Amino acid sequence: MLCVFDINETLLDLAPLDDVFGSAEARRAWFAQVIHTALTITATGGYRDFAAIAGAAADEDVRPKVGPVLRGLPAHPDVPGGLTRLREAGFTLVALGNSPLATIEAQMSNSGLRDHFTAVFSAEQAGALKPAAAPYRTVLGAYPGQDAIMIAAHGWDIAGAAAAGLRTAFVERPGQRQLPGGPTADFSAPDIEVLATKLIEAGTAR
Repeated sequence: MLCVFDINETLLDLAPLDDVFGSAEARRAWFAQVIHTALTITATGGYRDFAAIAGAAADEDVRPKVGPVLRGLPAHPDVPGGLTRLREAGFTLVALGNSPLATIEAQMSNSGLRDHFTAVFSAEQAGALKPAAAPYRTVLGAYPGQDAIMIAAHGWDIAGAAAAGLRTAFVERPGQRQLPGGPTADFSAPDIEVLATKLIEAGTAR
């Protein structure tokens, strides 16, 4: 099975941005605005560089600091071990983010996660931001005939992937929840380690 991982918050910890914005609360408010803007642009049929959205949502005095910190985010502690177990069990791992491809490649490299992934994909390759169908279908098109599961810590990502025909797994990061009344993920777990156990036990690798 093809495991398609979201990146920010799902794999990478945004907490280092707390120092940029002055507090965890301010950082969460900034990221919520980024996501709200991206969803609005997607819902109205447009596309905008996700990095540009992230910069525009930040106050001018901190804007220059956001990009460098984003590119250097660390992985959540549960991520490396969970990814290793999935690979060893026969899953194919790829990453799919809304950020530009160059940013994603930098994030994967700087976090030490790149070697776990067969490939990384960006919404910019599809000309549409998740949760539009195009980014998910871009990944599916690169792996024809493979069953795929989207793994994400955001309800909107779960909904978009499900609509595009992927199975889904929700990672219950602090403060995240599945969409009320939305599609319920096929799997849910508090972290990647526990999710790996569930997927392996379900026999979905091959």
